[in-house]
Amino acid sequence: MTVAEFAATLGFDEPSSLSLALQALWHDARGNGDWNCAHDLLQDDQTSDGSWVHAYLHRREGDLANAGYWYRRAGKPTPTGSQEAEWDSIVETLLNDN
Repeated sequence: MTVAEFAATLGFDEPSSLSLALQALWHDARGNGDWNCAHDLLQDDQTSDGSWVHAYLHRREGDLANAGYWYRRAGKPTPTGSQEAEWDSIVETLLNDN
């Protein structure tokens, strides 16, 4: 699946069978987004992918200190580009890893 194909599923009622990290990104990106649902999916996800998406969510929320914690946990640098570019990059990486 490509990033464009993934983005095309945002109009569906539910995400397809995806990892928790991709499901969280899916919920976050839909229409007005569902940050709480996305965040709740990752509360117990201890994977580096889950931590990376958790970091992104807190960056998007504006909680940069908390985001920094999660980026460090994921072993990822804090991004300096746009949140949209980060979303695309994370989705592409996670789709290619699966």
